[in-house]
Amino acid sequence: MTTPPGVSALPGLADVLPSVLAALGVPPDLSGNGAGLRQLLALPAARNAVVVLVDGLGDRLLERRGGHAPFLRHLRAEAPGTRTLTCGFPSTTATSMGILGTGALPGTHGLVGLDVLDPDRDILFSELAWDPDVDPRAWQPVPTEFERAAHAGIDVVRIGPGYFDGSGLTEAALRGGRFVAAETLQARVDATVEAVTGRARLAGRASGCLVYLYWGEVDKSGHVFGCGSWEWGEELAQADAAVRQLVDRLGRDTLVVVTADHGMVDIGPEDRIDVAAERDLAAGVRHVGGEARALHLYCRPGALASVQEAWQARLGTRMDVLTRDEAVRAGWFGPVAPRVLPRIGDLVVAARDLIAVVDSRTARPELLRLIGMHGARTEDERLIPLLVSPGRGR
Repeated sequence: MTTPPGVSALPGLADVLPSVLAALGVPPDLSGNGAGLRQLLALPAARNAVVVLVDGLGDRLLERRGGHAPFLRHLRAEAPGTRTLTCGFPSTTATSMGILGTGALPGTHGLVGLDVLDPDRDILFSELAWDPDVDPRAWQPVPTEFERAAHAGIDVVRIGPGYFDGSGLTEAALRGGRFVAAETLQARVDATVEAVTGRARLAGRASGCLVYLYWGEVDKSGHVFGCGSWEWGEELAQADAAVRQLVDRLGRDTLVVVTADHGMVDIGPEDRIDVAAERDLAAGVRHVGGEARALHLYCRPGALASVQEAWQARLGTRMDVLTRDEAVRAGWFGPVAPRVLPRIGDLVVAARDLIAVVDSRTARPELLRLIGMHGARTEDERLIPLLVSPGRGR
């Protein structure tokens, strides 16, 4: 079968929850969300499933630094059903959460970057931190796979830090079922086991259980210290131990699936360009959105051609500089709905090698100090693992 433009030959993050639901006996909904473009992953049938998302755990990083994660390394090498996936573009958390939660690509769900334009107000807002003036369900109206699972009678439990409950991104991308707040990794493991084995579920109130467990410390460590640091390795080891514990504590009727939202690369200060110090790059640009390795440039009226020319001349050997129409035709965002189109930059700029473009005029100082970055279309950033294991407990 011919792969549609912009849809990787590899399976993707959008395939994960539809495939997990199929393993739980919930048939896929092929009527919308672009699901017909892809195929379900072959996962063993199960009564319950636990989906663990380790933020920032790229497949290439796991391959290179698997010594810190003996259990995950074993699953990557040996477990049936394990494979490499691709996340969408940009390879960033907000976009990937939309992909995971809806089973749709960014051009459909509309979460097209970190900092994006609200066309109605002509201002940027962070789709990660969210803006209280933006209704998350109106911004992202596509039903989620968690909602679909709950409608089918599955007991859906989402586990993460308390401040995620009801947040804009959660409501936009991951709504459905109930939320359980747990702060530490051990508390989230315990809450997961309780959700699967708890008396209420065993009493027959649901036909099965789907738990989503999020862990963000691997990503945070990579941003602050770099994904090549010993600190990153320590966080990976903690995640590895948690997954092993889950598999050991859950029964054989429960499927444990581990994936990620993106990978990461380290960018040194010598490989950063500041728009604030580059008059030619700043000229004609009214908003610099996206993030340092995947930018949305929103241009002043009539300035598109000159801005593209300036960015191409300065960065064209190291970054792709595409107009919105070119990026859409190339399929970078998948099929793009009319409501989503104006959110995409007039120019979309994506790094091809180890380079970052920042704007110190508007970026928070702590963001300018980050070492680990992501967002672009390189394999280090867009390839993610899918690790699969049945529980090994009683």
